[in-house]
Amino acid sequence: MNDIEFITTFLGWCSVINISLLVLSTISLMLMREPILRLHSKLFKLSQASLPPIYFQYLAAYKLAILIFNLVPYIALKVMSSW
Repeated sequence: MNDIEFITTFLGWCSVINISLLVLSTISLMLMREPILRLHSKLFKLSQASLPPIYFQYLAAYKLAILIFNLVPYIALKVMSSW
């Protein structure tokens, strides 16, 4: 198997898995907000009011990491292999 093809396939599957986890995390936070807030406030000794901005930062940082480390290299390799 060609190295570029292997890396492209690898990054493609990494993107699928990471985007799935991002969607699952977002849906979980939307649908089970109160239980998650209670759990995390007890686990980390934080007030429930301080947690939503932390969740937002987590989701934003995870989305950027997916874009930078998975999707952009995947797209670049796809463009390179088509030339």
